[in-house]
Amino acid sequence: MVEVAVIGILIASLAIILISCEIFTNGIEWLGLRLGLAETATGSILAAVGTAMPETIIPLIAIFLGTEEQGEEIGEGAILGAPFMLGTLAMFIGGLAVWYGHKKGLRSDHLSLRKDHAERDMKFFMAMYTVALLAGLLGIQTYFDKGPINYILAGVLLLAYVLYVHRTLKDETEEKENSCPALYACKLCRVNPEKGRIGMALIVLQVIAALLGIIIGAKFFVTEVEEVSMAVGVSPIILAFLIAPVATELPEKFNSVIWYLRSKDTLGFGNITGAMVFQSSFPVSIGLLFTDWHLEMINIASIIIALGASGWMFYCVKSKGGISYRTMLASGSLYAIYIVLLIFMAPSP
Repeated sequence: MVEVAVIGILIASLAIILISCEIFTNGIEWLGLRLGLAETATGSILAAVGTAMPETIIPLIAIFLGTEEQGEEIGEGAILGAPFMLGTLAMFIGGLAVWYGHKKGLRSDHLSLRKDHAERDMKFFMAMYTVALLAGLLGIQTYFDKGPINYILAGVLLLAYVLYVHRTLKDETEEKENSCPALYACKLCRVNPEKGRIGMALIVLQVIAALLGIIIGAKFFVTEVEEVSMAVGVSPIILAFLIAPVATELPEKFNSVIWYLRSKDTLGFGNITGAMVFQSSFPVSIGLLFTDWHLEMINIASIIIALGASGWMFYCVKSKGGISYRTMLASGSLYAIYIVLLIFMAPSP
């Protein structure tokens, strides 16, 4: 029986995440403005990497501090679960936000994106995640030592992400004027965030404080979800694939929801796709370097589904120049298919 206190902590931690996300999005927009970055760089690098930290920490803890066998299993599942959630469930929730905004007359029924930026994110993710799939397929064989190959592939992924960051930062600044809502920290201190070192310091402090709030909220949320999962007898691989990634992907989802409702689609979509690129590089490299990367078939299935969802998004952007909320909602069907596969393919606890 799950205690009432556990449910209360779950709700409280979710509230912390939601409030921190609102403060974070406000601060990150101002930080991008002060640094002279384009919306593409702000969404795909600053917001994406910052909010990706909580779910990146979980597999690191599992691999380095967990038991040898179960730690690697949970770590690999969490590593692969993150981009899968982003490519399916996060897009689905974003589609709901766009649909709601369109229904209320707040925005159009499709995302208005920079085509070159969206295509670049999708290309990098699909190429890098294909490397993860290749390494997983090589891990099945027993004819030769795949260790040296894994090291090489990890290096390739890290270099590819450096190239991605370089290309994203080359985007020209799109907005010269201030279009950001008032900075919360500066409203309290009555300081102009557009000028001076004090304004910049308050922006950075707000971003750091909000990010800490996201991490703390996610940590409490995951801890309590783990307790619930053990109480109801859920296997570790289901925890790794579904519960932990869903909990730690909440920052990306809700940051993007806020931006979608404000018709800042470049920021919202870039926050998701930029996190997908990051999650397919650094965490996967950690897995290749410090685990056997011997993936179960359910893990490989998650990679294939994530690549399929991204391929469909890429096709819509390239052929139609944008993505409707209907296309984003369709990603939910892939998530549902995966749940069915997980039920039948997941190993017993």
